[in-house]
Amino acid sequence: MIEFEMPKPIAQQSYVLQTVAENMMRPVSRYFDEHEHEIPWDYINFMHMAMKATGAGSLAPPEEKKKEGEEAEKKEKRPPIGYQMLAFMLEMLSWGDVGIYLCTPGGGLGAAAVEAAGTPEQKQKFLARFREEKPVFAAMAMTEPHCGSDTSAIRTTAVLDKNTNEWVLNGEKIFVTAGQKSLEESNGFVVVWATIDPSAGRAGMRSFVVEAGTPGVKVTKLEHKLGIRASDTASIVLQDARVPFENILGSPEIQPDTSKGFKGAMATFDATRPLVSATGVGVARATLELVKELLAKQGIEIRYGHPRSKLTNIEREIIDMEVMLRSAWLLVIKAVWMADNRKPNPLEASMAKLRAGDIVTKITQRALELMGPIGYSRDYLLEKWFRDAKITDIYEGTGQINRLVVARNILGYSGRELR
Repeated sequence: MIEFEMPKPIAQQSYVLQTVAENMMRPVSRYFDEHEHEIPWDYINFMHMAMKATGAGSLAPPEEKKKEGEEAEKKEKRPPIGYQMLAFMLEMLSWGDVGIYLCTPGGGLGAAAVEAAGTPEQKQKFLARFREEKPVFAAMAMTEPHCGSDTSAIRTTAVLDKNTNEWVLNGEKIFVTAGQKSLEESNGFVVVWATIDPSAGRAGMRSFVVEAGTPGVKVTKLEHKLGIRASDTASIVLQDARVPFENILGSPEIQPDTSKGFKGAMATFDATRPLVSATGVGVARATLELVKELLAKQGIEIRYGHPRSKLTNIEREIIDMEVMLRSAWLLVIKAVWMADNRKPNPLEASMAKLRAGDIVTKITQRALELMGPIGYSRDYLLEKWFRDAKITDIYEGTGQINRLVVARNILGYSGRELR
């Protein structure tokens, strides 16, 4: 059963994160939007030390901390709240600035992939490094120049060299979030999707941990973007890049049942799509709060509890936007609650992602329209949030793809039957 009362650990964390968002992110939000590719090291170093001290936001607490947490949960009969805590954390930091949030150390998609599909040994090897003295970054590389959402069309190859027992990767990846920091900062890594057998289709898909400093791996381009400009988005070329045999996530055997290959890798998104959704909710909430604040300065207060027919058009629009915002957040909470309780959540994860991408786009666009020249000007962050919003509907599965996932799960169709 889902409880709507905020757990005490999350409430305590939210207060700290609000302080960070208000004092470390909002004041420099415009600066890093205008100085694309400049890294916000003050924020990164602060968050690294804070997460290292508290364990918050980390997918890989030390073993002793993990055991202590498990014992405490058994003793207090406390339900797991790891992904829920991450959702609240990401929503608040994105309320501060979603581009700067995407520079937060701690693993991101790369760590989530290892957490979802890695062995205990791989988790210990790759995730424990996020608690080292220096900030560590990880990314996921899936999209290629010729394919995005159709992962079965991936051409990057991984061939096993039996003489050295290493995988040799060749290919090109684009739009890799945090790709530059993950490959150029020590101990970082990128999880690269590749095929070990092109003739096997999705059954041949695997993901590989490619560590920073691996010969043959090069960042070739940084994208100039509409929004989330503080976050680097890189193109990466792999040319005879050799990685150890044990860096493959999942079984190297080709099987008709792809649960240990493609499906195992895709499980990453069941955990991360709700978290990406939380970032969109944070941007939408920031927008709606500022609009209400600006309206209040003009003497326009929203009269809640009145019949809809008695309200002004602006009041109805604000209330409708609040309904959209809360419905999206409830879908996020349900999806992360299921993830925490090890319940399959592909349907709920895609529903949350689809809804969040939809509402943040609509809310930020309508905010600009309601505010007119004020919204369009650079005096406020409304125009920036409008630019930041659209990415929620694109990365980690576009709105169209998530609609397909939702339809397949509800109607019981396979990917081949409903495309």
